[in-house]
Amino acid sequence: MDFKKLAPWNWFKKEEEQQSANLPVQRYDQPRHDNPVARFHQEIDRMFDHFFRGFGFPSMGVGREIAPMSGTEWLKPMLDIAAGDKEYTITVELPGVDEKDVQLELQEDTLIIKGEKRQEKEEKDKNYYRMERSYGSFQRVLSLPEDAEQEGINAAYKHGILTITIPRKARAVAKPKQVVINRQ
Repeated sequence: MDFKKLAPWNWFKKEEEQQSANLPVQRYDQPRHDNPVARFHQEIDRMFDHFFRGFGFPSMGVGREIAPMSGTEWLKPMLDIAAGDKEYTITVELPGVDEKDVQLELQEDTLIIKGEKRQEKEEKDKNYYRMERSYGSFQRVLSLPEDAEQEGINAAYKHGILTITIPRKARAVAKPKQVVINRQ
């Protein structure tokens, strides 16, 4: 049985560290949940999050529904991460973002995807009933696994989809070794 599949690499370790460092402090004058069921639900979520984080699973985002979203939370591109035998493939959705406004940075074992979604024109005479689209800067921070070949990282951008390919280093296969039992 491959135990690595049960506890996969936590690609979001650095991103979660940054987010937890920026969480707002709860003050007594801020509104809180007085509903005991809501508090119980939040506490159970926190316990599960703490438990599974110890196994390398990413955070479930406990408390995000209660705390107001920070500026970086509003524009956070969704991504998929897939692992094959020879490479990792990361696909990032960036609709409405020009290729020239996307940057990839590699810092030690961390891949940083930065960019900006720009608003093309500002209409001052219109009264909006609802604005659901967001504009501004975004950043995703991914921790690379040990077997990622950093020198071979490749990226392609087409129709608002950024595809990053990271080759995997060949793992040395350990041969089984017989252990001699000493008889006494």
